[in-house]
Amino acid sequence: MPAPVAATNCGPVRGFIDEGVLVFKGIPYGEDTATRRFQPPVRPSPWVEARNTVAFGPQAPQAPRNRENRRAFAPMDAIGPVNSEDCLHLNVWTPKLRDGRRRPVLVYIPGSGYSYGSSNGAVFNGVRLVKRGNVVVVTLNHRINLFGYLYLREIGGSQFAECSNLGQLDLILALEWVRDNIAEFGGDPHSVCILGQGGGAAKCSTLMAMPKAKGLFHRAVLLSGQQVTAIPPTHATATANTLLASLGLKRADLAALADPEEFPMERLVAALQANPDLPFGPVRDGRTLPRDPFSPDAPLLSASIPMLVGTTLDETRLTLGAADPSLFSLQWEDLPSALAAYKPRFGALKVESLIAQYKQWYPAYSASDVFFAITTAFLSWHGILIESERRAQHARTGPTWVYEFDWESPVENGKWGASHSMDVPFLFDNLALAGSMMGSSPAANRLAGQMADALIAFASTGDPNASSIPKWPAYDLTQRPVLCWNESSEVKQDPRSDERKLLERVPFL
Repeated sequence: MPAPVAATNCGPVRGFIDEGVLVFKGIPYGEDTATRRFQPPVRPSPWVEARNTVAFGPQAPQAPRNRENRRAFAPMDAIGPVNSEDCLHLNVWTPKLRDGRRRPVLVYIPGSGYSYGSSNGAVFNGVRLVKRGNVVVVTLNHRINLFGYLYLREIGGSQFAECSNLGQLDLILALEWVRDNIAEFGGDPHSVCILGQGGGAAKCSTLMAMPKAKGLFHRAVLLSGQQVTAIPPTHATATANTLLASLGLKRADLAALADPEEFPMERLVAALQANPDLPFGPVRDGRTLPRDPFSPDAPLLSASIPMLVGTTLDETRLTLGAADPSLFSLQWEDLPSALAAYKPRFGALKVESLIAQYKQWYPAYSASDVFFAITTAFLSWHGILIESERRAQHARTGPTWVYEFDWESPVENGKWGASHSMDVPFLFDNLALAGSMMGSSPAANRLAGQMADALIAFASTGDPNASSIPKWPAYDLTQRPVLCWNESSEVKQDPRSDERKLLERVPFL
């Protein structure tokens, strides 16, 4: 069978066939950002001859990550070329081209916060979703960290007047590409579901409050990530000044910073590596992002859009435990000092009383179990819970479905539990591509099929209920129904209610 060729609004692209699915990798949706560093993205220059799109495009520039346990992260790790400012590429998996069908479109937005990440990982392969549900899958890369979220408007003058939320504007340009081109790939531009996990979910939350994104997507899936508030301009400007100082620059030198010849990408990546804690992210700039995404309420801009929100029971077993293995062997006398670094998240609650409360609720937990339960609740679940609750507070808001992923990885004697990102290969029905962290039991594969069915149903109709899963009610403030995914999944009313009520007493940071 000849290689498939599709027409886009910039030129033809030639893909390949994988298990009967038509695949196009590395389609440019924006111009090389090195030519427009710190400027909004633009569509790529057109081409005439069919362009080979058979391999992932580069990931966005980012510093290397120091990860103690590579095995835990391997399914998410990028494959193919890395670190180029020419990073505005997307990938498409589809059953057919130009057949007149209007299939729902799933657009995956990469996570790992705002400073790292790529959708080039093996686990995001769309073949099995396409074959299972007759959908079109799109994944993409975009600018992150200082390349996508450095705020220079206050200090840069007219040249940098539009230097705000550029990474989000990249996402909007990608969604515009989907709107303009996806019918050629057998997809429906009026049935687009954005999907993000971790930082990707935060980016989705932010898109829900951005006027330029209105109408470009019609459903949203947010997994283990939130963006209740954005960064105020004063804080974002302070981050920019810190970065400039680390580079030995003054405001007058900003023009040089934007010039790839004077400031090669590698020098900026080195600055990122030297300043790993700089807080990049969306800025409430009054223009591209006129308000906080979910504060003081859910945004009316996206009120009618159905939303699905998911978390894992043991988020921080990966996000904290992989970086510090000693957390898995804490003794009770070590626990207060281990939690001390997170005290600002606890509000007026004292660490000792918090530990006593969790020991009462979960008497079988070890000290490490309590550490991961508390940090999961206060560092991860709190903001996601706020978004779910605020969506349910207003009659004008569309339905929201909530799940909790409880399936525990069997490897290393269950050390990782149901940790952060563990649900992603299940939703993509890609356990075989997810590495040894998932195992390969029939029960796990059955659960993956159920979760993929729910995702496909939601992308198709805005309702995740499928014949293979228990009846799943939309979230409300009376019963608070949550679908708890496990080898035997069930809907529970207000699970972890004691923890939820405790979080309600604490201001969100």
